[in-house]
Amino acid sequence: MIPAALSNMGERFGYYIMNAVLVLFLCSKFGLKDETGTAIYSVFYAGIYVLSLVGGIIADRLQNYKGTIITGLCVMSVGYALLAIPIVSTSGNISWLLPLTCFALFLIACGNGLFKGNLQVIIGQMYDNLESDAAKEGPEALKKAKEKRDSGFQIFYVFINIGGLVAPFVAPLLRGWWLKLHGFVYNADLPALCHSFINDASAMTAEQSKNLVKYAGEMGIQASDFGTFCPQYLDVFNTGIHYSFIASVLAMALSLVIFLVYKKGFPNPGRKTGVVSVEYSPEEKKAAAKEIKQRLYALFAVLGIAVFFWFSFHQNGTSMSLFARDFVNTSSIAPEIWQAVNPFFVIVLTPIIMWFFGLLGKRGKYVSTPKKIAIGMGIAALAYIFVSVFSYHMGYPSAEDFKGMEATAKAGLKAGPWVLIVYYFFMTVAELFISPLGLSFASKVAPKNLLGLCQGLWLGATAVGNGILWVGPLMYNKWPIWICWAVFFGVCALSMLVMLFMVKWLERVTGETAAVNS
Repeated sequence: MIPAALSNMGERFGYYIMNAVLVLFLCSKFGLKDETGTAIYSVFYAGIYVLSLVGGIIADRLQNYKGTIITGLCVMSVGYALLAIPIVSTSGNISWLLPLTCFALFLIACGNGLFKGNLQVIIGQMYDNLESDAAKEGPEALKKAKEKRDSGFQIFYVFINIGGLVAPFVAPLLRGWWLKLHGFVYNADLPALCHSFINDASAMTAEQSKNLVKYAGEMGIQASDFGTFCPQYLDVFNTGIHYSFIASVLAMALSLVIFLVYKKGFPNPGRKTGVVSVEYSPEEKKAAAKEIKQRLYALFAVLGIAVFFWFSFHQNGTSMSLFARDFVNTSSIAPEIWQAVNPFFVIVLTPIIMWFFGLLGKRGKYVSTPKKIAIGMGIAALAYIFVSVFSYHMGYPSAEDFKGMEATAKAGLKAGPWVLIVYYFFMTVAELFISPLGLSFASKVAPKNLLGLCQGLWLGATAVGNGILWVGPLMYNKWPIWICWAVFFGVCALSMLVMLFMVKWLERVTGETAAVNS
């Protein structure tokens, strides 16, 4: 499993470089409104997981999972290479440059769709083979082998997040270095102000004009130089980010090399060799069809919960990134870097959570996968009730109203970094209860001839959640933000209750009832 995890880690490193900066990059490069930038992000993120379903179908049809994975890495490399080209956005070229950027994102989504789910299928097949071998040794060996599946997917998840831990630092560090090289300093508010000045300086509010004078003045720029300064600052600000996508291309190449080196050692999911023809009675066929239906019903039930989890969790790239930019003091740490807190907690907390559930198992208190997912939804609800109460206590207005305030007034209201750390702590624990275990659950209930499709369905549910991510920034900009966070709390809490209601049925379908009762 380690070689597969390493291959995935390289791909995730390249992906998280882009993911950490995407919304803020679209807004700073093209002067897009938050809602427009997050809408593009939402469609892109949904596309990744929708195309994972397509990628699973392609691999199932071709029975060539390894070849599909290799193609995916190559296609992603082309997309990142297009993003790495540092073309300055102007009113004259935005009509083709923005579509070109979206096309590059489409290529990344296509490549990811071919890669992501099918590598997870290979991991699942490894544990299918392990359980098959253990079944020959007896029930006790089989039970131990089944318990290893959840742990295996959690370890796989750690490798994903090692790439995610380092990646968010790449673009901010390159951008900061490039700005310093040109005599500028980083300021999260300046790109929007520069775009406002370029588009129509006379339409700027008094607060916007004061803030531009203040921020530019800190770099020794006079108001008379704004016509030159604003385009130049935007160019330098975004060029450093473009260069970071070169690292993404290199990461894809590394993943490809690792996968090719270990390709022969990976299993071939679903490939049938030496099949013996067996005649089944009508009763046996009916029983088999009923079991498959029950498994698929269980999968779709959990997928429904997953939609709302990912809708809440992936706000880290939309409304929570905007919150870090607008409401948190980022004078010393860029807002994109805060996305590294989540993978850091994944790496630190995964061994602790695995040890805890292993200890419970040894004491005969086995916790089923469905029950763990329900607990995860409850923990996600805690994350949002925390930021909701904090925002209410601080008296935060909508983000739109907050951004219109004078710079000194805003500075006095900005939160300390600890708020993001607490939020990401809770959300990471929730993620560890849901994401790797959801992959494990999908591999447990998947019929053998639909392995790629079922992993694709799990990713498809993620796509649906991602497809409505834009709702978060919309609420964030229009309502007092404590209400925005309270909506996510309600979504997570309700999902937890529904999941708890289904737990016993799901345990029966997955065969975990016996383990729970033993």
